[in-house]
Amino acid sequence: MIKRHFFLVAAGVMLGLMVLAAVLHIAFAKDEGSAKAAPGGGRGGRGQQVSEATVASRSFSDTIRVLGVARGLKSVNITSNSTELITAVLFRDGQRVAAGAPLVQLQAREEDAGIIEARAEVAQAEREYERYRALAEKGIAPRVTAEQSETALATARASLAAAEARRGDRMIRAPFAGVLGLTTVTSGTLINPGAVITTLDDTSVIRVDFPVPERYLGVLRPGLSLTATADAFGGEAFQGRIALIDTRINETTRAVTARAEFPNPGGRIRPGMLMRVAVAQGERQSAAVPEAAIQYEGQGAFVYRIAKGERGSTAQRVEVETGAVEGGFVEIVSGLSVGEKVVGGGLNRIQPNAPVTVGGARGARQGGGGGGRGGQAPAGQGAAR
Repeated sequence: MIKRHFFLVAAGVMLGLMVLAAVLHIAFAKDEGSAKAAPGGGRGGRGQQVSEATVASRSFSDTIRVLGVARGLKSVNITSNSTELITAVLFRDGQRVAAGAPLVQLQAREEDAGIIEARAEVAQAEREYERYRALAEKGIAPRVTAEQSETALATARASLAAAEARRGDRMIRAPFAGVLGLTTVTSGTLINPGAVITTLDDTSVIRVDFPVPERYLGVLRPGLSLTATADAFGGEAFQGRIALIDTRINETTRAVTARAEFPNPGGRIRPGMLMRVAVAQGERQSAAVPEAAIQYEGQGAFVYRIAKGERGSTAQRVEVETGAVEGGFVEIVSGLSVGEKVVGGGLNRIQPNAPVTVGGARGARQGGGGGGRGGQAPAGQGAAR
């Protein structure tokens, strides 16, 4: 009985101590929260340090952005039209060749024999013609015989020309000037009709065909300037122009195909390369902030506006409607005005209406650049950093 009473007393004491500890913990937490929330309170009275960016006017272009594939001005696969044995390869991989340059020699034993036979027939026809012509002039042979021998000579010469042409078909030549690709054929390779021996591309000018939605048809016209970029060269822009617009609109995609041409000195752009084509429609001035200042949540976006007060600066969450993204800046359609200050860095640790401290005069000066493209570019870059 005494043990039971002792156990109940001990349990009551432990429960009391636990309640007392919980009350003290809550009291200390409230005091600490009050100290942090009060401007100028806590450790030295400073809020979260952030970088500052200024909402400024910036030029944005209305641009049609599509994908296209690069093609050479002329491109062809070098093939044979019959099954033949290659006896000589007369080019090197990657060689630049002129139009008509010999590339591959095919076996031509029958053709060579045909030429020998045709030449013998021509020689025989020439001798007969000379003999009958002389006899006809002396009146010994009828003139019609001389005429028949002349016809036989012309026929023999035509047969020789045909045999030489067939012999020429055994030599595959470059149809135009360009650069040859890689090949796997060598002397002794047996090729079949349609088998690719090598490729030939004229890359002095690159063509890019790309689809454009039909609603932009009124904007497009031959000669319109455009730019294109390739993943292989980062953000480097290649300047070109629209050379041709197709006469038909695809009934399934409701798009029209446009063909652009780009000068290609040095052959940097290669056929088959994916190109990101941008066709500018015009420019407009809009409020903009650096991309680093924008936070996205679901389908919306927001920024933290730096608000000045009697007790210091606070970060106010502001919902914004964004537009184009260009050159590291985001267009602000609504929600902010030019000249307002926003938080440009450290957003992941900020709570709405929390006290903030702008970090350094350098960031503030860069964030407050002038209007337009030239004034805002350095400002946004400083804020993003």
